[in-house]
Amino acid sequence: EFPAKLCISISLVSYKLHSLTEAVLPDPVFEAGKTYVYKYEALLLAGLLEKGSARAGLNISSKVSINAIDQNTYFIKLEEPELQEYSGNWPEDPFIPATELTSALQAELTTPIKFEYVNGAVGKVFAPETVSTTVLNIYRGILNVFQLNVKKTLNVYELQEAGTQGVCKTLYSITEDTEAERVYLRKTRDMSHCQERITKDMGLAYTEKCGKCQEDTKNLKGVSSYSYIMKPLDNGIQIKEASVHELIQFSPFSEQHGAAHMETKQSLMLLEVRRPPYAPTTPPPQAEYSHRGNLTYQFSTELLQLPILLLNINDIESQDTLNHLVKQAVERVHEDAPLEFLKFVQLLRAASNETLENLWSKHSGISAHRKWIMDAIPAVGNPDALRFIKEKYLAETITVFEAVQALITSFHMVTATTEAIEVIESLTKESKIVRNPFLRQIVFLGYGTMIYKHCYERTSCPAELIQPIQDLLAQALKDGNTEDIILFVKALGNAAHPSSLKKITKMLPLHSKLGSSLPVRVHAEAMMALKNIAKKEPKTVQYLAFQLYGDKTLHSEIRMLACMVLFETKPSMSLVSAVVHIVKTDTNMQVASFTYSHMKSLTRSTSVIYASVAAACKAALRMLGPNLDKLSSRFSKAIHVDVYSSPFMLGAAATAYYINDAATIMPKSITTRIKAFFAGAAADILEVGVRTEGLQEAFLKNPAVFDSADRVTRMKHVIKALSHWKSAPNSKSLTSIYVKFFGQEVAFLIFANNNADTFGRDVFKALQSGPTLRFVKPLLANEVRRIMPTIAGFPMELGLYTAAVAAVPVKVTTTPALPEDFYLRYLLKADIHISTKVTPSVAVNTFAVFGINTAILQAVMVSRAKLYSITPAKTEVTFNINEGYLNFTALPVSVPENITAVDTMSSSSSSSRSSRFQVRSSSSNSSSSSHSSRKTIDATAQQVQLLKRRYSSSSSSSSSSSRSSSSSSSSSSSSSSSSSSSRSSSSSSSSSSSISSSRSSRSISRSSSSSTREGSSSSSFSFSTSVSTSKSSFASSFKRFLDSQAAIFGMIFRAVKADTKKQGYQFTAYMDKTTSRLQIILDDIVPDNNWRLCADGAVLSMHKVKAKMNWGAECNQYDTAITTETGLVGRNPAARLKVDWNRLPSDLKMYKYISAHMPASLIQEKDRNSDKQLSLTVAVVSDKIIDLIWKTPRVRTAKLFFQNRVMCFDFSYNNYSVYRALFISGLCIFPSLCHVTRSKILLPSVTSLEKSSTC
Repeated sequence: EFPAKLCISISLVSYKLHSLTEAVLPDPVFEAGKTYVYKYEALLLAGLLEKGSARAGLNISSKVSINAIDQNTYFIKLEEPELQEYSGNWPEDPFIPATELTSALQAELTTPIKFEYVNGAVGKVFAPETVSTTVLNIYRGILNVFQLNVKKTLNVYELQEAGTQGVCKTLYSITEDTEAERVYLRKTRDMSHCQERITKDMGLAYTEKCGKCQEDTKNLKGVSSYSYIMKPLDNGIQIKEASVHELIQFSPFSEQHGAAHMETKQSLMLLEVRRPPYAPTTPPPQAEYSHRGNLTYQFSTELLQLPILLLNINDIESQDTLNHLVKQAVERVHEDAPLEFLKFVQLLRAASNETLENLWSKHSGISAHRKWIMDAIPAVGNPDALRFIKEKYLAETITVFEAVQALITSFHMVTATTEAIEVIESLTKESKIVRNPFLRQIVFLGYGTMIYKHCYERTSCPAELIQPIQDLLAQALKDGNTEDIILFVKALGNAAHPSSLKKITKMLPLHSKLGSSLPVRVHAEAMMALKNIAKKEPKTVQYLAFQLYGDKTLHSEIRMLACMVLFETKPSMSLVSAVVHIVKTDTNMQVASFTYSHMKSLTRSTSVIYASVAAACKAALRMLGPNLDKLSSRFSKAIHVDVYSSPFMLGAAATAYYINDAATIMPKSITTRIKAFFAGAAADILEVGVRTEGLQEAFLKNPAVFDSADRVTRMKHVIKALSHWKSAPNSKSLTSIYVKFFGQEVAFLIFANNNADTFGRDVFKALQSGPTLRFVKPLLANEVRRIMPTIAGFPMELGLYTAAVAAVPVKVTTTPALPEDFYLRYLLKADIHISTKVTPSVAVNTFAVFGINTAILQAVMVSRAKLYSITPAKTEVTFNINEGYLNFTALPVSVPENITAVDTMSSSSSSSRSSRFQVRSSSSNSSSSSHSSRKTIDATAQQVQLLKRRYSSSSSSSSSSSRSSSSSSSSSSSSSSSSSSSRSSSSSSSSSSSISSSRSSRSISRSSSSSTREGSSSSSFSFSTSVSTSKSSFASSFKRFLDSQAAIFGMIFRAVKADTKKQGYQFTAYMDKTTSRLQIILDDIVPDNNWRLCADGAVLSMHKVKAKMNWGAECNQYDTAITTETGLVGRNPAARLKVDWNRLPSDLKMYKYISAHMPASLIQEKDRNSDKQLSLTVAVVSDKIIDLIWKTPRVRTAKLFFQNRVMCFDFSYNNYSVYRALFISGLCIFPSLCHVTRSKILLPSVTSLEKSSTC
């Protein structure tokens, strides 16, 4: 019976599905002769989804009328449009009518738009030229609701559907209610799966996408759902209601740490169907309709509009922004200078060529104004900026220095269009640029950079763009011009065009005669050029690099560079195993050491990007064994260090390559690189490389340089070697250096014997003249934007902007006067004295933006971080190489109250531009979604009492006297209900006279109660071997010390939440130089919390330093003492670190588990030890052997001997005497410990390093 019922059920279900599938559903139609009137409303909100959080947005309400012109062609028109702005806490705050904006757009919004509509699909769109692209996109957002692809024989289906945002995967579901005569259609669109996604990225050309970082979670997601209620008609279906809901989510980290959302809602409801005598929708008289695209969104002026500022740019020349900028950087940079600079850039972007020329002719004669214009022009970011710089340089109205810095910035900020590339190509042919070698280098490197940016994310990029450089390279190879070959190879490396791979391969020492005949320097540059090409052609470059690495007949430097490029391509396990096989049989220890160290450092990588390479290298190291790990630093090395947090998708990496040669005394080349990971992308921030071939050759010709043990004699030999090197041919280079930003080489310098000598003389002559320099540099350091349309036709922008302005006034004085034609040998006899006075100030503003950005309307969430710092300094340096002393003195200077301030603010703002400009901003004041915190130095402090004391000190030191103090206090933050902010600042001041100082303490009641408990204290504070001293003794001595001293530094971390509750900590430091004593207090500022940390340290002698730390309730809950001392163990120099305690938190008792994991072979003795003491003793037996003695309560005594283990470290004290002398003379905190004779420190002679064949 059961199988029969099952068969019947399956039959019924099959019949029902079959009947639905066979049903024929007609297309949506608008009948001729009728006008369909809908009520339309669109709501856009940017912010957080939590209730009560701050949001910014826009609401549009209107009537929409549609009527047919002829078959498949219709008019659509908005009637009675109304726009409202929103900026506040959702949903409590109301919308604010934007009456002025509505009036300004009334004419455009009510202009009928013509469109084609066939079988539910929107086709071409026609509009008059008077209708702006922004308004036309609003119409596209409405037409997008009517976009329906109805399959007449299917009820559930999936397809790639065209819409306003591109062609994306869409799922349809259709149900029919025959009784109610309604058809219900639902569709969902996934914006993460699109064949064609309408987006515009700016500033992302230098980033590498990390696919593995996005596997678990995506930073940017988008989905939209559509719901329709339709009525069947005889000739089709009529759309009665439609509702759309879209949610776009962005999180710079993983989703569990929160995300910002752009929420868009649309609704259409049929109000009536008008018939004659009602007039249909008609266009205005004399309106000429032109084809303006289709349903796809079109970008407008939002590409040039910064979402931070919405400016009235009707009269740009009347703006006083340039004068404000000049005034804000006279002596010190104003903290709002970066925002003014962004405003100035925005005005220049909107300016015409004529306006720009008028601005230049008016202000170019004033040096201060001229400087700001030249720094802002590159940030304009269009080809006109390049053309402006070209014209001014060719007309000789700007200097070479101005042209160099303007071009370097322009190449990285100008959008890489074909027009911009043509401008740069014309620059390479200008005679005035060709005659200047350095400017010629800059132009060709920038040429390659622009091609790289142009080809970014293009599957196929025309080879014609790179052909001019390839032709010049072929000519340089034919002429044998090595310098030009290197320049053009670097340009090809910047361009990273795949078509250049064959050209570069021919220059490598593989099978061609040309490659074998070129010098090693050219081979090295060709290998470096492959790094960028490897990002686009990883497999091809990988096999090429492996082939070069495996050829043992090649120069060791080329093989090491091939190894570096090989691991850049992230090789597979099999390829790494092949590398291991080559290393095992390799007799070149430089290559073996470089390869082994590279693989070993990669095994420690925690980044997702290097996960597969790290796993392969771990297996490779097991096959190689530890023998290569014993090689000393004289052999080539590669070091890679990174840190990465998967939950935050944030990390950084640092890599250093140290390439040496068996015959060289110093490294042949050193390369360092810094990489950053953020939001699922990676970027090479900075790379610096140095080659020292000529310098090595100069020293090798004079072996006496390193034979003598006397330091002064060595210095004489070095200068003699450099003097002999000057007689070499002018083309011989001493050293070279290159700099890369974001993987693109921006400049390289080759120091030959002629220009190096000239450069050195110019530097000394400049110092001799006592220059007073004032350097001011504004920079739009970062402009990363992603713009994408919403379903309503408004552009949504994700942006990160960083603007900085720095000012550095410098005054340099040098004595004595140098002769007109001096030689380097003169420096051996001279007693040089250099004094400098520098007052650098910098202001940095960073904006993170999320929301709607158009030329007429902005509704965005903005997070702003401000950094403002002033750090004056005055120094004196005296040195005499012949007598062997160096004196560095830091003199006291007057500094402002706040030397560093950090201010952060998050807010929502909605603004529009009309006849009168107005801005409203708001953000949440709810404690669950926002907070306000501020840490400042303010004389009118609240909640924390300041006990002010005066003190003065003097010093009999012959070099200088110094007195310093600082004050700290707190003030409650004044934050309105519209924003949440945090501010931090450091305060310090010093002068040559006695000044007042303040220190922070607890409130009055807590101070009095504390003093009552601490009344029975001893009269002095002393360190003892055990920690059995009473707590009252420590507290009393601590209080007595604070009463007699003033704070040298103070800082308050305070958070004031929206409910006015305060949280934070107060940090204060005290120091007594006469007794070499330092005390630190970390205090909770909440009145009800008595937690405190007290630290007290003193230098007891030249060989012993002791510190004591108490923390917990009134500093009496936990305590510990730390002692460090140096001395002898037997006859061997030794150092010891000892920790004692009475009570520790359980989390700090990890020492109990150390002995359990200690290898038994290292434990040779056991003694009884104190239950509350740890100690570590290090004794130096010889230059390469040390003894470690570790004592714990559980293990008692465990002696760890390394006498049988060779360690490749040199503990020779004399090798570090120079650095120790510098430290003592310039950085010593306690003058009583510095043995200074006549303000100079004698530098002992340095013995030569002991050589060991084992290492």
